Amino acid sequence: MVKVTGSQGAWQLTVDGAPYTVKGLTWGPSVADAGQYMPDVKSMGVNTIRTWGTDATTKPLLDSAAANGIKVIAGFWLQPGGGPGSGGCVNYLTDTAYKNDMLAEFPKWVEAYKDHEGVLMWNVGNESVLGLQNCYSGEELERQRDAYTTFVNEVAKKIHAVDPNHPVTSTDAWTGAWPYYKKNAPDLDLYAVNSYDAVCDIRATWESGGYDKPYIVTEGGPAGEWEVPDDANGIPDEPSDVAKAEGYQRAWDCVEGHQGVSLGATLFHYGTEYDFGGVWFNLLPAGQKRLSYYAVKEAYGGDTSGDNTPPVISGMTVDNASAVEAGKPFTLKASVSDPDGDALTHQVLVNSKYIDDSGQLTDADFIDRGEGTFEVTAPDRLGVWKVYLKSTDGKGNVGIETKSFTVVPPKVDGVNLASGKPAEASSYQPDSVGCPCPASNAVDGSFDTRWASEWADQQWIQVDLGATTSFDHVQLAWEAAYAKGYTVQTSDNGQDWNTVHTETAGNGGIDDIQVTGNARYVRVSTSERGTPWGYSLYEFGVYRS
Repeated sequence: MVKVTGSQGAWQLTVDGAPYTVKGLTWGPSVADAGQYMPDVKSMGVNTIRTWGTDATTKPLLDSAAANGIKVIAGFWLQPGGGPGSGGCVNYLTDTAYKNDMLAEFPKWVEAYKDHEGVLMWNVGNESVLGLQNCYSGEELERQRDAYTTFVNEVAKKIHAVDPNHPVTSTDAWTGAWPYYKKNAPDLDLYAVNSYDAVCDIRATWESGGYDKPYIVTEGGPAGEWEVPDDANGIPDEPSDVAKAEGYQRAWDCVEGHQGVSLGATLFHYGTEYDFGGVWFNLLPAGQKRLSYYAVKEAYGGDTSGDNTPPVISGMTVDNASAVEAGKPFTLKASVSDPDGDALTHQVLVNSKYIDDSGQLTDADFIDRGEGTFEVTAPDRLGVWKVYLKSTDGKGNVGIETKSFTVVPPKVDGVNLASGKPAEASSYQPDSVGCPCPASNAVDGSFDTRWASEWADQQWIQVDLGATTSFDHVQLAWEAAYAKGYTVQTSDNGQDWNTVHTETAGNGGIDDIQVTGNARYVRVSTSERGTPWGYSLYEFGVYRS
């Protein structure tokens, strides 16, 4: 039996009558891996994990948690909640079918698991009050937020009717949602909030808001991508491993500091994903423990006396980070040490999140020059990339640091004969994202503009050099939509064409082509797309050295 007991400003959570402070983590591994990871969670001093969805697959997780003395804040997704299948836009004023479905679905699983010793409480929804701004605006947004929180209250009443022995809460992304819950959801037993860099502001918000319920922090930790200043390349400046570890300790200190009102936290995130988001937040990406893992373990009172600790990376820099030439080597430097004196191995990876929204980390070619200096081969795709230095100690620990760098076209010796000259194309996109994108954009000297074709294989773009001219180099700077197959052709009259170069395995990025020609017109004639889109060129350069 779990209860919220006490009175205004002097609440506590109890489990079977004993005081209980939530010392928790959000849960990332699959249910199938719960048996592997749950003993480790317990060893950290964790007593609670938080999930976002509860269904027929949940029982093995509850079983594994209970077997290790851990309880679960069992979640239920509501749209628009940012989770799998939950990002849609529901009209909470009129969509009775959706609401009735949820009112039937959630109590069904409450009934199934209400007597399971692994259950701590039920959590309805995740960040939907905030998320509704992606669906509505103005007065309608206010009506929808009132309707959503009113519906959460209906769900809470239904859950209480099925299970009077576990509290019900609802999570949102910021305390600005709490006035809606205060107004429309009196049947919640406590509030919940996801808060990262602003976690220490929660107390003041609660006090000034005149609330009469306690709360838990259901996600928290170091500053997120949306909270940090941009770096010199104009992208969020990710905190260092050291700063992230300090962020977890700071978060827990502020949670503990609001005695009698804050009932604990599930910090984010006990996850093993090894990608952009995993490196930013996970305590053990790819199963390797980092400084943040040990910071949480220490904060929760886990025994760290026998622990081997991770490598520490500091002072990471990228030489000439605002202009790294595509496909060319650049220098990455950092101070890398291991507190235990362990031998370290290093890996360099890159990520294109701020070019194409990919979270994937890919290995980069590099040479370890020693003493924290690495010579790395840059990608040949233009834009702002992130480079990651990963150092492992062979004892299950990892240090990871990341910085940004901007990839620019390699310098070509000589004069760009195509710059500012008349250009034509078989087609162009007049009104897609960032367009109109006529052929002239590919010869304007700017990598902020582009030519974009129709979505078809057979396309061409050509430039009129004004007179028959000799050249010895062509540079093509592709946007994401590139040509896998194409030819470079020349003509003296714009009608009869001679092929001087053929490509059958293009991979985008920058194509530097050493080719000799003597013509007035130069054309790129495409035959096969490398993507489902058309073709897109930032720049089409024709050079004479």
